[in-house]
Amino acid sequence: MALPDLLTAKQQEVLQSYLHDDWRILILSGAVRAGKTFISDWIFLLEIRRVAKLAKMRHDPHPIIILAGYSSNSIYTNVIASIENEFGIELKADRHGHYHFMNVDIVPVYTGNKRGVGAIRGATAYSAYIDEGSLADQSVFQEILQRCSVKNSRIVVTTNPDSPVHYLKTDYIDNKKPEARIRAFNFTIDDNTFLSPEYVKSLKAQTPSGMFTDRSIYGRWVSAEGLVYSDFDKDQMMIDELPTNGDYTYYCGVDFGFAEGHATSITVWADDQQGNTYLTEEHTATHRYIDYWIQVMKDIQQRHGYNLTFWCDPARPEYVSELQMNGIQARNANKNILTGIESVSELMTTGHFFVLKNAPVKFIDEIYEYVWDSDKGVPIKKMDNCMDSMRYAVYNQHRDNQARTIRSRYF
Repeated sequence: MALPDLLTAKQQEVLQSYLHDDWRILILSGAVRAGKTFISDWIFLLEIRRVAKLAKMRHDPHPIIILAGYSSNSIYTNVIASIENEFGIELKADRHGHYHFMNVDIVPVYTGNKRGVGAIRGATAYSAYIDEGSLADQSVFQEILQRCSVKNSRIVVTTNPDSPVHYLKTDYIDNKKPEARIRAFNFTIDDNTFLSPEYVKSLKAQTPSGMFTDRSIYGRWVSAEGLVYSDFDKDQMMIDELPTNGDYTYYCGVDFGFAEGHATSITVWADDQQGNTYLTEEHTATHRYIDYWIQVMKDIQQRHGYNLTFWCDPARPEYVSELQMNGIQARNANKNILTGIESVSELMTTGHFFVLKNAPVKFIDEIYEYVWDSDKGVPIKKMDNCMDSMRYAVYNQHRDNQARTIRSRYF
């Protein structure tokens, strides 16, 4: 099988750079589904082979390669499972959590916080593979680079784009000093010529406009600006009532608060069989205690069934426990901000988001005041109680069904 049958033109360019260029840090950044994972996994296996040969020449019986990712789960899902699926190589962890291949000790490092460096403090590594580089704590990232101190050591980084002032962009990707020996490649969705044109067209159409399209489709490091939900169209999305011929699944989002500016907000949502999501009720108020909200939830249960899920702000575990003790199906919501916003925005972009006209209490006020903090790349923490409730509900209810990516043997 010829190389063009296995790799896209961009992947071939990266492979040639790996084999022939003089670099210390290789960074692959860009769009989702663009082919970064397959070529980076391939390069990681080539690095293991290179390190094994180098260690043998040095008579080193225990060479170390660092495998870094945001968490143990992300390392396994994004790298270990990917390599096993794509290349048929079985990697088993030992009692220390290390992997072994070709007599190389592969040491996982978690980059989500500063404690992640504990696994390699004092170690000397031949190489490192850093997955989800933009999520890495900067001090952990720097520690990994310092640990790779063996002569001819190399660091491979894969990442989706973030803010243009992110340290990975300013300090590394934009670093053109020859002595830094940094080689960076940017991927767009169109670089992955093995994806079907229909899939690419659909993905572009369903990706929210602005920052999400720039980052997810074109791999650009851009700031978020303006309204968070810029695709919300009040004229098209506000409706009088639910269609009467629908079979609906109901669920709720709960953001806890109390004082002015930090209200409690409960939103009730309905999904139909055509992929549409409807805001059917909103209950937002200040200065109300948990007993009041328990009664509100019980009233919602009476209307929509006792098994509907309430996706709750996990910052108040005592409230979640109290709800559960009162027969309410309360669950801690995943609070991932950007992924949650993208989940809601995608429904708006594709015309599957609707709001009953008699439902909003604060929804309309908040959605037109919910704006990005361009410096931090997240929404400004203001006028967001209903917005948070919406995000908890929609993202968590749908997250198990959001495998938009198409698995193939190449990617």
